[in-house]
Amino acid sequence: MMDCKIYGVLKFTRSNGGCCTKYFTGSRRHQMNFKNKYTADRNSQTLHTCLCNILQEEGEDNMAAAVESMFSVRVKPWHGLGTIVQDAPDSREAVRLAGLDWKVVQQEMLTDNGIPVFGYKANVRDIDNRVLGVVSDRYQVVQNEEAFAFTDELLGEGVRYETAGSLQDGRRTFILARLPERFIIAGDEITPYFVIMNSHDGGCSIKAAMTPIRVVCQNTLNLALRTARRVWMTKHTSNIMGRIDDARMTLQFAEKYMAEMGRSVDSLIHKKLSDRKAMEYMAEFFPVTEDMSAAQKKNNIVLLNDLKARYFDAPDLKDVGKNGYRFVNAVSDFATHAQPVRKTKNYRENLFLKTAEGNPLIDRAYQMALSS
Repeated sequence: MMDCKIYGVLKFTRSNGGCCTKYFTGSRRHQMNFKNKYTADRNSQTLHTCLCNILQEEGEDNMAAAVESMFSVRVKPWHGLGTIVQDAPDSREAVRLAGLDWKVVQQEMLTDNGIPVFGYKANVRDIDNRVLGVVSDRYQVVQNEEAFAFTDELLGEGVRYETAGSLQDGRRTFILARLPERFIIAGDEITPYFVIMNSHDGGCSIKAAMTPIRVVCQNTLNLALRTARRVWMTKHTSNIMGRIDDARMTLQFAEKYMAEMGRSVDSLIHKKLSDRKAMEYMAEFFPVTEDMSAAQKKNNIVLLNDLKARYFDAPDLKDVGKNGYRFVNAVSDFATHAQPVRKTKNYRENLFLKTAEGNPLIDRAYQMALSS
């Protein structure tokens, strides 16, 4: 097997005088061969084709290890979080399978001197006495089983549970579900998911959010549309009619969102982008200025090069024109799958929360594309 260390980036001069920076994974010998060949053939070959040709010429069979490794490991934003609950017949069983069948109890608060703290209580998990949040004494606890009960009414409509779990040490819990329809938008299969979240730390109680996924690349396309909600609140009600109303509202919002997203994607496809304009937009995400430290400049250059590679070289975008849809997908690819400069302990959880509530990078890219 060939050596697959990353030796950095290669820089080339385009025919129009611009600079093109590419990632390269492979041996030093392949690096130099790639530089010479790609420089000669850059007008007729993609980065992917060029690397494939070089490796085939040199007898390399392990293509996956050397060609565009960044595009081969993309997974859904909730990958590794929670428990798969696809076989759960109802929300109560989904909650049990995911280990969410604990209760939150409210306890009085005291200072170190034993003085009562008036107006506030602690939300405590009963199985381990973990404090999940400090809330006002007017705060009403909604148990996990209660929060997700209305989703049972969705199962009869063909909605299917996917995953359930907790985030931030139990402060938030969620059930992720999939709508039954299959959407083909601009030739892409888009799977419509939505997530229901409950909070025990004093935040909003029950929230629903759309998380559509472009199947070919697992990119998130929860765009901030002007004409349809991607996030909405549901009311906590204990009676069956209230739950039916919540379920009906959730389906209506979800279906309207997907319909409006299709129209928005069509509009993005008609927003043509020159390479120069796309590069300008990408540079706005990760500027390099004189007032930055050397470390900041280095980090931004690395991130910018990553984003460029996703725009120009992603295999799933090779048949997508140079337009707003391609740009939004590239930024979504970066926001959903790129490795951060520093990966924190809660990186996956924070990414999932951004995905559910709206990622600022994707929102900004969408507005840029619309204005082009």
